[in-house]
Amino acid sequence: MCRECVKEEYPDRGTVCLDSGAYLANLRGCRGCGQKDTLAVANRTTQDTPQELVQYDHVCGGCSHVIASHTHRFWVEDDYQYYEMSCLLCGDADDTRSCQPDDPRLSTMLF
Repeated sequence: MCRECVKEEYPDRGTVCLDSGAYLANLRGCRGCGQKDTLAVANRTTQDTPQELVQYDHVCGGCSHVIASHTHRFWVEDDYQYYEMSCLLCGDADDTRSCQPDDPRLSTMLF
C-alpha cells in the first residue's frame, strides 16, 4: 500500500461499502509513473465461508504499482445484512440493512 498515492488515508465513507470499483476522488496519482486516471484490479479473491470476503489490490494501470489493498466483508445475522469495507484508497465504511420489508429498528425510532 502506498500512502503517497492517496490524498487521505482511509477516509470515512459512512455507509458506502464497495465490493468492486475504486474511489478515484481520493487518488492523488501513482508515485511510480504519475498516472491519475487508470486503476486496475489485481489478486482478487473471494471466499464464501460464513462470511463473504472479497479482497483485491488497486494497482496503477500504467506501471502496476500497488496503490492499496481492498477488503469487503458481507454476512447475514439475525435478519440483518452486514457490510464492511476497509481500503487505504476507498476508505472505511460499514452498513447494516434489515432483511425484512420493514426494518423493526426504524419503527421504534419513530415512536
